[in-house]
Amino acid sequence: MFSVFRTSTSILVTACFAATAAMANTASDAMQGTAFQMAVAEHMPTSDDVAVFYRSNGYAPVWVGPSQDHADRRAALIEALSSSHMHGLPSASYDVDALMDQMRTARSVRDLGALEAELTTLFLDYADDLYAGALRPASIDDGLVRKVERRSPEAHLQQLNAQGAGYFDQLAPQTRQYRSLMKQKLALEALLDQGGWGPTVPVTKLEFGDTGATVVKLRNRLVTMGYLKPTASPSYDDAMLAAVRAFQTDHGLEPDGVAGKGTISEINRPVSDRLKAVHVALERERWLPRERGERHILVNQADFSAKIVDDGQVTFETRAVIGKNVHDRRSPEFSDEMEHMVINPSWYVPRSIITKEYLPKLQSNPNAVGHIQITDRRGRQVNRGAVDFTQFTARNFPFAMRQPPSKSNALGLVKFMFPNKYNIYLHDTPQKSLFAREVRAFSHGCIRLAQPFEFAYALLALQEEDPKAFFHRVLNSGKETKVELDQKVPVHLIYRTAYVGPKGKVQYRRDVYNRDAKIWTALQKAGVVLPDVQG
Repeated sequence: MFSVFRTSTSILVTACFAATAAMANTASDAMQGTAFQMAVAEHMPTSDDVAVFYRSNGYAPVWVGPSQDHADRRAALIEALSSSHMHGLPSASYDVDALMDQMRTARSVRDLGALEAELTTLFLDYADDLYAGALRPASIDDGLVRKVERRSPEAHLQQLNAQGAGYFDQLAPQTRQYRSLMKQKLALEALLDQGGWGPTVPVTKLEFGDTGATVVKLRNRLVTMGYLKPTASPSYDDAMLAAVRAFQTDHGLEPDGVAGKGTISEINRPVSDRLKAVHVALERERWLPRERGERHILVNQADFSAKIVDDGQVTFETRAVIGKNVHDRRSPEFSDEMEHMVINPSWYVPRSIITKEYLPKLQSNPNAVGHIQITDRRGRQVNRGAVDFTQFTARNFPFAMRQPPSKSNALGLVKFMFPNKYNIYLHDTPQKSLFAREVRAFSHGCIRLAQPFEFAYALLALQEEDPKAFFHRVLNSGKETKVELDQKVPVHLIYRTAYVGPKGKVQYRRDVYNRDAKIWTALQKAGVVLPDVQG
């Protein structure tokens, strides 16, 4: 598909390239002169990086020169801009038609200078969008605190000069996730063109043994979606039970085989919804660091899971609880490095929890939250009976609060630290029952792990001969103990409602924080459209 597109694009622009090349060949000497330089400087966007690049290269043209390298770069740029919609980028913002007109009408050295500037501007816009995303995350949601690694304009131009047209193939993320999402995008677009998955299913409860018209509608929908082989059976039989369970697994639902309200609502989601999720996932993949780490920890908040990944393979996975879906408790998205774990940790209560939750309780009853110590600035325990808590406000409350190590500690028996200004970390919890829930958003923002001991064993396996024995020896001491990791481990807190599972199939999750909806709205404002809108 891509090769056919490139061939047709090349045919389309051949005449423009020929005219531009002929003009550039005629004026090659003059292009080193003042008129060309002035035109480039006049039409180039104000960027110190770009100015430095052109000055250091003696204003030699990157695009409009007469050589085959110049022609190849021009062809690659036009092809890239024309196919930018395949990456889910705002293709209309690059205005290829206007560029083609400018190439056709270039007549003077000054025209070539203006064209050089326009080609560079469009290249840098496209390169930045594809390399690091078309959006700025922090402007969309205050939970998107990820620092995106953007390459400077000068670096993009230097790489283009060094690698030639081949640099365009290096701009998009070179990950299995990105490639698979691209394929899914094409498949969904084709499905959308064919009319989608057919009639929806009435929202009711269907289970094994049921029969009737609604079961038939469910059957037909599952067949179209590829979860059930074509059949004439009007019954909720073994085959349908297996199909419903497979769908539930692929969509983060409890795989009980019962098609209840939640399951049928997800089955009824239109193709366009899934396509939007894939667009957002592609943009999110562009935000992530290019170097994830040979070993890294991946927490997908939308999937309520935490994984350890070694050389691209998931070697450990556990259920997770994320921040509650209220403004100041949603888990943020960012990357950092895990440095150590603390076995038998104290819980030093965050200031926000002290002032918003505990201070009002203490003002009503000084003996409230008695399992937590109140300490002064020197860490000394304060006698509650000697304090009039009603005289304090959230601003002037002078004390800290600490819960000593114990099985009932809010952090459980181990926490995993990647020090950051958001005070977010991974930890155990005494509230084990929450891991049985389908939607697990209950914390104050930190990530709780269902299997924290096993998580610790996996981390310690690289530095301890018997990691389990080491861990329990420290645990059984009852002492708060900091254990440094010999090798820091990158941690990526992400949020993916569309992602590629271990078997290469794209799975979908619900947008529990409504972040993806905000990102899709921002992509639309930037110029991204679905095929049915384009058509």
